[in-house]
Amino acid sequence: MKKFIETLVNIYKIEELRNRIGLTLGILLIYRLGAQIVLPGIDSVQLASLASRTDGGGLLGILNAFTGGAFANASVFALGIMPYISASIVVQLMGIAIPYLQKLQKEGESGRKTINQITRWLTIGICIVQAPAYLFGLSALGVPDSAFVIGKGPLFMFSSISILVTGTIFAMWLGEKITDKGIGNGISLLIMVGIIATLPLSFAQEFAARVTENNGGLMMILIEMILWVVVILLSILLVLAVRQIPVQYARRTAGSDSSSAAVGSRQYIPLKLNASGVMPIIFAQALMFAPAYVGGLMGDDSSVGVWMETNFQDIFGLWYNVVFALLIIIFTYFYTAITVPTNKMSDDLKRSGGFVPGIRPGNETSDFLDNVMSHITFPGSLFLAGLAVLPALVVKLIGMQQGWALFYGGTSLLIMVGVAIDTIQQVNSYLLNRHYDGLMKSGNNRKNVA
Repeated sequence: MKKFIETLVNIYKIEELRNRIGLTLGILLIYRLGAQIVLPGIDSVQLASLASRTDGGGLLGILNAFTGGAFANASVFALGIMPYISASIVVQLMGIAIPYLQKLQKEGESGRKTINQITRWLTIGICIVQAPAYLFGLSALGVPDSAFVIGKGPLFMFSSISILVTGTIFAMWLGEKITDKGIGNGISLLIMVGIIATLPLSFAQEFAARVTENNGGLMMILIEMILWVVVILLSILLVLAVRQIPVQYARRTAGSDSSSAAVGSRQYIPLKLNASGVMPIIFAQALMFAPAYVGGLMGDDSSVGVWMETNFQDIFGLWYNVVFALLIIIFTYFYTAITVPTNKMSDDLKRSGGFVPGIRPGNETSDFLDNVMSHITFPGSLFLAGLAVLPALVVKLIGMQQGWALFYGGTSLLIMVGVAIDTIQQVNSYLLNRHYDGLMKSGNNRKNVA
């Protein structure tokens, strides 16, 4: 505790870091306030049915968690930051097949700015599609027509669509400001703060269910908290685990007799156990909407359609999670293959005079790195799939509330862990840089004295 307090004092002493943290907290507060502002023309009192549909977990619960409750509030931030995430994924995948995007990726800072601009315009396009779908879907989700004070005419639709699109663009701008002038990755922090916003209510519901209904009592709550800490620690290990590949860099130094001797310096290539992050889970969740939708299209006359619609609407069901886990394993290999270019790594090593001991530079090094990635991706994908289906296991095995179970694995937990680790590492880098500057100053003083 004493060391933690000293760290906080050191953070406060660094003016730049203090200002960055303050700006970040201020922007996050603005985002959370915006999630409570209901769209003009909608009576917030009559949104109770929408809130009840999103409280019990399920697909709507996941959407609501990612927007920090803005989805259930019919807020100006109801679409959240997810359209921007979707646009980023699409642009990243298109970069594999479209030469123009591949060229931009190699142009450095100017190319990155152009790609960011393409992503922003695509975000607006996605919002224009999602905003009317959300507004028309409110009635299907139980919001009565009387909740729409001025009706659902052209005036309401145009103004609401404009506000929803603007809300997402504003949230995207807030995230970029955090990245540029704050601390941590802004977009990820907005998602994380939205997820954390639903945590207290979910825990309160679980506490009430255990204590007031005599369903295990405080002892069961204690067991669940211990289990949660263990799952978080395992998630941290998954995020940080790397396989270090030794690399030798040969260089030549001239001796006093003008002869040269080969001297080598050894470094490492860190290959992450989970190089794909949470993307396989996001991809898999996007596809898991399809079976229930296809089953609904088949109608009640088809036994296969009824089975698909029944089994794939329940995200805590057996067949949903079996298919979900298989898709995560497949997408882990797919996303790792496109984000870890072993051929480029091998070429870069060869150009810089580096080599893996015992492996010839060039194609053999590329094959070696690809083989290592394949071997470490398999346990990583199994671990990722296990975390993704863990909420369903705790619901079925120990009767946990669905809302609280979502924090025991899947995208929510991995995002919270990953963003927290990234932010802490950035804070530590500021502290280390401050310490390094102090050493340099003392070194200069010693030099001057001499």
